[in-house]
Amino acid sequence: MSERVHLKVRVKSIMTSPAITAKADDKVVDIAKIMDLHDIGSVIITDVEGKPLGIITDMDIIKRVIAKNLNPYEVKAKDIMSQPLITVDPDTDITDAAKLMSYYHVKRLGVMYKGRLVGVVSSRDVTAIMPELIEIIYEKARIEGLSVVPGYEEVAVGYCEICGQWGDLLTLKNGKFVCKDCLEES
Repeated sequence: MSERVHLKVRVKSIMTSPAITAKADDKVVDIAKIMDLHDIGSVIITDVEGKPLGIITDMDIIKRVIAKNLNPYEVKAKDIMSQPLITVDPDTDITDAAKLMSYYHVKRLGVMYKGRLVGVVSSRDVTAIMPELIEIIYEKARIEGLSVVPGYEEVAVGYCEICGQWGDLLTLKNGKFVCKDCLEES
């Protein structure tokens, strides 16, 4: 009987902390300057007490200000932010965080601990750790004499490169990680 290899990695291990924030009444030009200064693609927007209200990404600025020919010196953060901010606890498993990103169609989650914003985790953070996790899973399986997936040499957890859906078990086929459904269709 084959057992599955489980490996838990928590959001707190890969999140960026502290989160870079700005106020709801800040001008978009100032938000863009903050992004440039910190070399980041998003800023969490907070109220005067520091509680997160939403998020502004570089794409929000492009789509909601630049593409509409609005003046970034006049538009306020609260006018273009995506809200509400979707959040997770620092002890959330990264697989669950990735599923949340997929479900809400977002690339970043705020990380909250005891009602305070403590960081941000992005889809890039999750995918950056995947190659190392795959190696660890294989090594653990080898040591314990388990097979990861019988008949397949390469497996992963992440987004299917064909349909884009999250999968807990992707198989490498023709140089792409694909979900079970796409694997069966090919």
